[in-house]
Amino acid sequence: MKRTIAIVEDERDLNELMKRYLEKEGYLVKSYYTYESSLKHVGDTDIDLWLLDIMLDEKSGFDLFEAIKSQRDDVPMIFISARDKEFDRIIGLEKGSDDYITKPFNMKEVVLRVNKIMQRFYREEERFIVDGYTINETQRTISDGEKVIDLTTKEFDLLMLFVHKKGMALSRESIITAVWGEGYYGSDRVVDDTLRRLRKKMPKLNINTLHGYGYKLG
Repeated sequence: MKRTIAIVEDERDLNELMKRYLEKEGYLVKSYYTYESSLKHVGDTDIDLWLLDIMLDEKSGFDLFEAIKSQRDDVPMIFISARDKEFDRIIGLEKGSDDYITKPFNMKEVVLRVNKIMQRFYREEERFIVDGYTINETQRTISDGEKVIDLTTKEFDLLMLFVHKKGMALSRESIITAVWGEGYYGSDRVVDDTLRRLRKKMPKLNINTLHGYGYKLG
């Protein structure tokens, strides 16, 4: 899914330059050149990030920031201002902006900063359906229909190893290295014991025992 960025910048050439770079990066971009034109869209739920120039026409980017926050408190915003406006930078950060960019700037830096904020705010959830179980790796949750299944940290880590290596034969040694780390010096029975508990909690899980070697999911 493409994310949408709104640029509020009254310098048309700079606005268009940012628009081109961000579209090239794969974003959808809406350009606004005045406070009034952008004010009409402060509640738009399809906008995922705002780039706000502080010096606009009759009002400032700070005013627009407050208007956006009153409608959508969850949307990230980046302020843009002249390099010699240190006071603006301090105010912007105090107000709670997610970043601050000073002019003149390198467009590659703008793209990197936008990407970083997008990744932080909109991390895509990784979901898997395995043997009837819904696994959300991002949230580290598992459900069987309406039932939520609680796993320990190592049980979940072991499960995700099998999910990511589905169909592959995994030796006990490789499992220990992946889940417990290379510095683990205990018994390899820890794999069997953890898997036994995992199978008890998730009985539909199709993990096959490979005698004398290890295990395989599916």
